[in-house]
Amino acid sequence: MKTRTPFAHRGRRPGRAAAALAAVAAVALLVGACTNDTLRPGGVRPTDAASTGSTESYEGLPDAIGLQELSWETCQEPTPIQGTGTGTAPGEDWECSTLTVPLDYDEPDGGTIGIALIRAATTAPADERIGSLVFNFGGPGASGVATLPAFEGEYEALRDGGYDLVSFDPRGVGESAGVVCLDAEAVDEQQQEDTGPPETAAELAEADAQDAAYIAACERNAGDLLPHVSTANAARDMDVLRHVLGDARLHYFGISYGTQLGAVYAHLFPGTVGRTVLDAVVDPSPDVLTQVGLQTEGFQLALDHYLADCAEHEGADCPTGTDPAAGGAVITDLLDSLEDAPLPTSDPDGRELTSGLAMTGILSTLYSEEAWQYLTQGLQEVTLQGTGNLLLLLADFYNGRDSQGRYSNQGDAFTAIQCADDPASGMSVEEAREHEDELLALSPVFGEMMMWGLTGCGDWPVPAAETERPEYGAPDAASPVLLVATTGDPATPYEGAARMQEAIGGPDVAPLLSYDGEGHSAYTTGDECVVGTVNAHLLEGTVPEDGTRCG
Repeated sequence: MKTRTPFAHRGRRPGRAAAALAAVAAVALLVGACTNDTLRPGGVRPTDAASTGSTESYEGLPDAIGLQELSWETCQEPTPIQGTGTGTAPGEDWECSTLTVPLDYDEPDGGTIGIALIRAATTAPADERIGSLVFNFGGPGASGVATLPAFEGEYEALRDGGYDLVSFDPRGVGESAGVVCLDAEAVDEQQQEDTGPPETAAELAEADAQDAAYIAACERNAGDLLPHVSTANAARDMDVLRHVLGDARLHYFGISYGTQLGAVYAHLFPGTVGRTVLDAVVDPSPDVLTQVGLQTEGFQLALDHYLADCAEHEGADCPTGTDPAAGGAVITDLLDSLEDAPLPTSDPDGRELTSGLAMTGILSTLYSEEAWQYLTQGLQEVTLQGTGNLLLLLADFYNGRDSQGRYSNQGDAFTAIQCADDPASGMSVEEAREHEDELLALSPVFGEMMMWGLTGCGDWPVPAAETERPEYGAPDAASPVLLVATTGDPATPYEGAARMQEAIGGPDVAPLLSYDGEGHSAYTTGDECVVGTVNAHLLEGTVPEDGTRCG
């Protein structure tokens, strides 16, 4: 069956390629319904650990929330629904807790949900402590509780410099009342039927039926929560977290979608904006064609760079050939062949490498230059052995599927949050098709697939009147918001950073640091200029000049 479900280009934090692929134990779905009763996360073991809390009320919220105490406890390993991480408990440096927040901020005395938290206290002396540095790793859909400990080494200087490192599962994600639509068996079944975009009226009708079944499952399993998982509500949760942690300002590090969340926070709470870094900046344009077009160009540019690198360094062993200009045709020919004849794998569940899974595996490697080697190996396996094990593994990593066949809820959370922000976004199928040639001109490899991203949220069961679109203007932010953008970023193309800068309030409010390089997220490349500039901003309050370049 052909599907029109668009590839979810989640702005996930890529990290180092080796570390990312080591974290392929990506974990499982937890199917459950959300109700108006208190919704609490799991994954925390009760102990007699010390508690923390604010001594002041939070305006507009009941004291049961504003004066709550956080009981920090020994962390267990990430749960299946959280998905990423090392697959083991994070160690004695890490503590976990649960923050209680309103389900609906318009009815703060009503039902509540629990926001899963994790932290590692600073190693600096008490008199050198700056406060908490809160991380969001993107998506939307990435579990901060699972992700932060897996990459703690990259932020060691910030912890040593005076910050408690803190992250969380945003509402609707992981153990924070995670939205789940389909069970793992159903997800596998859909993916095995994904043989590419629909091309006939019958295939389109079948894709429509599949989409309708998915939406119905989301409503059935998480309907009460769906109107409340917006980015604006996640930003409100962060301010409650700031308050309960006892910080006068929110010091924040957001990556990819985390930049959108950080900008929305600055708009809603300009007076409590602390030292903030937004890396891999999301384009704030509400025009879906602009966003999809830029991302189509971004992935094609990353693929072109890979094809040239492969030809140069692998020579005759490069699976896409020695002519980079012809390499794209090799990819499209492979995807076309898989539509009719998926490749066998050694997967214990008998799954094959379909065209859709191959596309996902290929795209997953374009987030980081360090992952290009795995694309080469995966394509070599296809060419020389006629099997698709590595490309399937790469797709599983991106889709949040672990070796036991369990999925995280990152895909469902991505859809729920995006559609809660703007359920009316997107075009009809007929309107989207009018832009197919335009997108194919931008990318012969990805254009047709990306076209379906124009259709947006369709019949998502959240009325537009119940949603709150993200807003970014923060000209009166109490502290400058440092934007960091990479020229070769495929997922959040560089051009979007200038629009976010303008949306927030211009270069005085949001100076831009540019990194001339490849990949999604500049800080994680380890570039000394980028890391030094960002650390100086966070640790010393040194704001770089707008237009500063690294790399």
